[in-house]
Amino acid sequence: MKILITNDDGIYAKGMIPFVRWAKTIGEVTVFAPKVEQSGKSHGIDIHEPFEVAEVELVPGVRAFSVDSTPADCVRYAVLGEKIHYDLVFSGINRGYNMGTDILYSGTVGAASEAACLGLNAIAVSTEPEYYEQAAQHMDKVWDYFCRNELLKRHGLYNVNIPPEAGDVIITRQGSAYFSDDFDSIGGSMVKARGKCVYEKGDDLSYDTHCVMNGHISISPMTYDRTNMSLFEELQICK
Repeated sequence: MKILITNDDGIYAKGMIPFVRWAKTIGEVTVFAPKVEQSGKSHGIDIHEPFEVAEVELVPGVRAFSVDSTPADCVRYAVLGEKIHYDLVFSGINRGYNMGTDILYSGTVGAASEAACLGLNAIAVSTEPEYYEQAAQHMDKVWDYFCRNELLKRHGLYNVNIPPEAGDVIITRQGSAYFSDDFDSIGGSMVKARGKCVYEKGDDLSYDTHCVMNGHISISPMTYDRTNMSLFEELQICK
């Protein structure tokens, strides 16, 4: 199996090497990841300026490339630029959870969504900061769940969050907001966002936020099609 790995924390982020080493146990791995951190870049791409793609040393036996652009561009270049077909794209392991409405901003999820747009199976993976080694070890449990339940035959795009407790693996849906921002004046006309957790505790484990915050591994099937299908069907009667 040919595997592409990207992230949004940068190619030398702490979560990259543990994830690459784990992924090598299930397939042939290539890395295309941002040269610098690209968190919060969602599904953005650069269509106006050239960007650098340079081969770097990362893990022995794995070809790795630093891309001076967004996570989505990493996937686009790996697939469209290099003309290589991958059986599976992993995005992560991200520093911090991507769940609830935060997935709308996530470069990690954006890269996985770009892969799905290109017709590839893709899984975004996130965990607590500094928990990367342990999360990579828990990927055996996650991957076993994917394989036993043939998830990638059923659907091609998933979002995974692994908390330190790594309890049960639960299929979830998008929850409400987990993080938001205040804006601080830093002098003159300049302001700076300051993140804050806005999670409100709940026990419905069908939501990714409650699932993860109650210590379980969340797997959410996602779609990049933003059509409101129920309303679409309802409006078919309109003249």
